[in-house]
Amino acid sequence: MLAVAERKTTLQGRLQELMGRLNRIETELDEPASKDSEDRATERETTEVLEDLGVAGMIEVRMIEAALSRIENGTYGICAECGDPISEARLDVLPHTPKCAACAGKRA
Repeated sequence: MLAVAERKTTLQGRLQELMGRLNRIETELDEPASKDSEDRATERETTEVLEDLGVAGMIEVRMIEAALSRIENGTYGICAECGDPISEARLDVLPHTPKCAACAGKRA
C-alpha cells in the first residue's frame, strides 16, 4: 500500500514528464512547413498524430492536476461519484482516477 505522499510524488513526476512532452510537441508543430509536396503530406500526417498526442496529454494533465487537488483537500482515494474508497490496486494502475472501479464501469 502506497502512502498518499508517495502517490503525490508519482503524480508530480508524471505531470512534469507530460509537460515536457507537450512542450516538445508544441515546438514540433510550430516548425515551418516544407515546400516539397511529398514532405508536406508526411508532415500533415505527423501533425495529426502530434495533435492527437497533445490532446491526450492535456487530458491526462487535467486528471493529474485534479488528483493533486484531491490530495490537498483530503479527498484523494475516495470515489467522486459514490463516496466509497478507491481500491489500492486501482490507484496503483490509475493514480489519477477520481472513481472506483464500479462507478467507472457504469455507462452514462
